[in-house]
Amino acid sequence: MNNELVTRFLKYVSFDTQSSEENEGQCPSTPKQMAIAEYLRDELKALGMQDVEMDAHGYVYATLPANTTRPVPTIGFISHYDTSPDCSGANVQPRIIHQYDGEDILLNEAQQVWTRVNQFPELKDHIGEDLIVTDGTTLLGADDKAGISEIVTAMTYLQQHPEIEHGCIRIAFNPDEEIGAGAHLFDVEKFGCQWAYTMDGGEVGELEYENFNASAAKFHIQGRNVHPGYAKGKMKSAMLIAADLIQTMPAQETPALTEGYEGFYHLIGMTGSVEEATLSYIIRDHDAVQMAQRKQKVLEVANRMNAKYGEGTVEVNINDQYRNMKEQLEDKMHIIRIAEEAITQACGFCRVVPIRGGTDGAQLSFRGLPCPNIFAGGLNFHGRNEFVPIQSMEKAMMTVVNICAITANKQ
Repeated sequence: MNNELVTRFLKYVSFDTQSSEENEGQCPSTPKQMAIAEYLRDELKALGMQDVEMDAHGYVYATLPANTTRPVPTIGFISHYDTSPDCSGANVQPRIIHQYDGEDILLNEAQQVWTRVNQFPELKDHIGEDLIVTDGTTLLGADDKAGISEIVTAMTYLQQHPEIEHGCIRIAFNPDEEIGAGAHLFDVEKFGCQWAYTMDGGEVGELEYENFNASAAKFHIQGRNVHPGYAKGKMKSAMLIAADLIQTMPAQETPALTEGYEGFYHLIGMTGSVEEATLSYIIRDHDAVQMAQRKQKVLEVANRMNAKYGEGTVEVNINDQYRNMKEQLEDKMHIIRIAEEAITQACGFCRVVPIRGGTDGAQLSFRGLPCPNIFAGGLNFHGRNEFVPIQSMEKAMMTVVNICAITANKQ
């Protein structure tokens, strides 16, 4: 077991870094994220990294200088430190299960919280490995503190092994990826890389350079409240209209019923009263044409509700979030080939899969920084059943090392 890697990860998850969609326009979206940014800045300085900088928004940058005089492209590695708004990240209490036996895992006896094999069959792929799990009350934070741990530990590994030739390596850690804003204030010019990799994927051995096109849709429903004793013919319940709207959306096109390249509509939030209600959806599809059709479907649903309940009852706003990075990488496949070789060296195989989500790399790719995504090893993100095998983290860390060496040797 790489104790340095594990110790680093356990330290990072002790920080509560949950981001929030409620603070639109504020970066970081939650002030508490700055605590880990400051810690990372100080840690990188103590490790002897160069050009260490944290900006006013909590973006942390650093450099590992080249140890060769040969011309080698400057490449980068990026991870985010915020955790999902979907589940608490406060007071995370991780536990290591050594040599996992393949059985159900009791996370919290008092609350009877289990990670059961029949619900999470991927557990069977990690029998005999050492799993870091939660105590059943919070998420773990492997998304994406595992990625940060792997990148930092890879940098120390390269420092300790000067026989491994590498060019200039840039690393960066950022806030607010979980709310789609992680790349918004990322300084691509300052980062100064020809290409980069986000360490933000899941299962060991996976490489991703296709992701969803993504939009958010928010329905506002205006009702009319009247005393219920005198409401006949007058009251218009926004909550009941919201329920009708939900039933009008395609029932089979939700995250729980789709996989692979299949897109979906995902209801992520709802608030309401008789007077007014709000429904928040995210919309996802790999195909740009089908994505446009999905957005049109949302507009049609709003029009249908207005035809039924009266004009002005439902308003909907659709905001694009990110696009499929494949558009930007198809003519730069050498970046993918290097990653495939590095992952294969570390894991014995490489599996290229589409991302059923997005990463900061998707946005960065459209801002001139080609940036595919590499596994970080964690599974069941955004909930209390999240876990990460230590062996997967070790392989991810070595993948970073291998990419640096392969990039230098191909020049």
